[in-house]
Formats: sequence, C-alpha cells, structure tokens
Amino acid sequence: MTGVSVVIATIGRPQMLRDAVRAILAQDFPDAVEIVVVFDGIAIDELADVQIPPNRSLQVMLNSRTEGLAGGRNTGILSAREAVIGFCDDDDFWDPHKLARQLKLWSLQPDAIAISAGIRIQSEAGSTDRVPPYLTSFNDFLDSRVTAIHPSTMLFRREDLLGRIGLVDEALPGSYGEDYDLLLRASRYGHVAAVQSPLVTVRWDRPSFFAGKWHNIAVGLTYILRKFPEFETSPKGISRIAAQVAFSYAALGERRTALRWVRSALRRNPRQLRAYGALAVATGAVPAQTLLNAVNRWGRGL
Repeated sequence: MTGVSVVIATIGRPQMLRDAVRAILAQDFPDAVEIVVVFDGIAIDELADVQIPPNRSLQVMLNSRTEGLAGGRNTGILSAREAVIGFCDDDDFWDPHKLARQLKLWSLQPDAIAISAGIRIQSEAGSTDRVPPYLTSFNDFLDSRVTAIHPSTMLFRREDLLGRIGLVDEALPGSYGEDYDLLLRASRYGHVAAVQSPLVTVRWDRPSFFAGKWHNIAVGLTYILRKFPEFETSPKGISRIAAQVAFSYAALGERRTALRWVRSALRRNPRQLRAYGALAVATGAVPAQTLLNAVNRWGRGL
C-alpha cells in the first residue's frame, strides 16, 4: 500500500469540517494519511481541538490560487506529500474502511485511472444508498454524470494530477462542474473503478453553496460542453446538459434563452425529463426552487 493525502477545501462549516477530518483520521488504513485543509476566503481555523493519531498528519492553509473550490483543491494538491490524493467535501464524512477497501480494489484494477465508491445520501426524506458501476469509461461519462461517483469518494495518483490529467480547471465559472470536468479528463486515460458499497455519507440535509447560483451553473455547463467536443457523439449526454442549462436560465427568468435550450435538449432526446421541468419553470407553471426541493428530498439533483 501507499500513503494518501486528502484535500478538503472549505469556506466555513466548522463543525461539519471537524466531522470530516475526524472520520479521515479514524481510517483503519495502515499507511500514512495526511489531511490538507484549505480555507478559501476565510481565516484559518487551526483545528487545535482535533487529536492527531500516530501515522496521521494535518496541514491547514489559505487558498493561494484562484478564489473558489477549484483553486482551493489545487492549493491542497500542490501541497500534498503522499502518492495518492483523495478529496472530501467539508460536509461529508467517510466510513472507517474507505481507504483500505479502495486501495485493495486498486491493486485488483491497476490500470484504473481513479478509484471511487458508493455514497449514502442523507436528505430530508431519509437515507438513500447509491452505488456506481464497477467500471465507468469516458463514453459512460459523456452519456451521464454518474452522480453516484461523488468527489468525496475519489482517489487519484498524485503524479497523474500533476501530469497527464492535470489540476482542477480554475477557469470553470464559479468552479461549477469541476468534478465532472476532472472525471472526463481522467477517463480519457482509463476507466474509473468503484467499490460496490456506500463508503461516504453525503449530507444533502443542509444548504448547498451552489444553491440558487443559476448563472454559474448555466455558464459552467456551457463551458464543459464547449471544452469536450466529444459530446456531439452522445445525444443522450448533450441533451442532459442542455436541459440543465435550460433549467438554470428558466430559474433566472430568462425565458427565451431557456426555451432555446429546451428545444436543443428535446431535439436530441425527446424523453429528457429535465427539459420538461425547465419548460414548466420557463412557462411559470412551477417555481424552480419548488421543483428542485422536491427532487432533492429524494436524493436527486438538477
């Protein structure tokens, strides 16, 4: 096995952050685990009340790059010292067996570009387990975001993030979709393998920092469509993203733009449900937040 550095970018959820850090420190993984917490736009919290067990370490620092999640993660990646790098959002927490099980899978799938695992979504309706496919390819990611492959589950080789994959894209507007962009770039070099069990709890029973930031969502997804011309080979994938963009513009009240994106989505896939949701919002049949709250309660997103 090899050591793991875990990057947590935060803009201020002190108790949840401590839950995340303590869960990582409590891993039953025998090798070194380093946690790098990057504070973005807020003062450093030294986390002095967190006890550090043997063979574990904790760094805290300010984001020294572009403001936002992408810059925060890159600050952590560049400061990390171990050969494997993982991410954890500051409001999620890991099962104690996560790293051991994922590194065991990597030994069985040495050609995998990255390793994921299932998630347990904690929402107002209760808990929902979601497990991704055992292997996910670039073409799979074009067709679907595969939302069960959550950033808080991911492990990458440090040399890949500093080399052929590259760092998190800081040019993404508002850092929206930075995890999807990274998965698309990574899976050009190999599949993503996943442990077939939920090993990360994802909290959806709290406000999201992306909630209501419809402009960032619209321009971020449009940026990804332009960045990956391969989407033109996936009517299912381009329809999905066009519908998400349509929904965002509908939520902003930009009806004409929303309807243009709805038409684009339905032309490629007449069964794309998000497009009909966007149409309902654009025509005033239902408020965007009402529809979003309904799907979020069942562990679904836009």
